[in-house]
Formats: sequence, structure tokens, C-alpha cells
Amino acid sequence: MSSLHPRAIEGIHAFNDGDFFEAHELLEEAWLVEPGELRNLYRGILQAAVVYLHITRNNYEGAVKVYGRSQKWLAGWPDIVLGLDVTRLKTDLEAAIAEVQRLGPGQLDQFDKTFFKPLLLEQRTNQ
Repeated sequence: MSSLHPRAIEGIHAFNDGDFFEAHELLEEAWLVEPGELRNLYRGILQAAVVYLHITRNNYEGAVKVYGRSQKWLAGWPDIVLGLDVTRLKTDLEAAIAEVQRLGPGQLDQFDKTFFKPLLLEQRTNQ
């Protein structure tokens, strides 16, 4: 692994801008062409974007279901992968889904959007 795919980087920027649909689309493009193990990381990040998208659409069941899937793809990665803080993403996603579950299916319109934290991406790459 030497660097993140350019589409993945664009997807991360879309994610950070709160455009979770576009983040999903861009990360999916990177996921589809990635032959190596980074493929699974891209899949985990794009599913995190889908979790947040479901939350914005007040879709409780979708958010909880996709959160479970995202955990499979985000598990086992080092804290930082090519400058991306994977551990922070998992922690932020866990906090968001805990809030979703606290609110319950009928009250997602009260979800505090400050739970949507940006993906931290360092300029330099490291492993």
C-alpha cells in the first residue's frame, strides 16, 4: 500500500462536507477498482457514509443495519492507514449509532448532526 486512490480521497472530502451520498459514490468507485486489501477499508468507509445518509433520512433500521456491516470492514485495521485515522472513524461512528439507538426509530429527526465528525486525513502518508 502506497497511497489512497484519488477517488477515495475525493470521497473522504465529500464525507467531510456532509455529502454522504456523493462520498458513497466516490468511495465505491475506488472500491471497485482496488485489487488489494485497501478494498475492504474503502468498503468500510463508504458504508459509514451510508450509515450517516440513513440517519439524515430518518431511516433507523437502515442506519443500524449498515452500521453492523461497516464494522466487519473496518475491523482489524491499524489506527492510521495511509494518513487516515481509522480508529477515530470507528469511535465517531460508534458514538453516532449509540445516539441513534438512544433516540429510537421515531425520533431520528432529533439527531444532533454534530455527531457527524470528519474523517481525519493527514497530508503525509504513514502505516
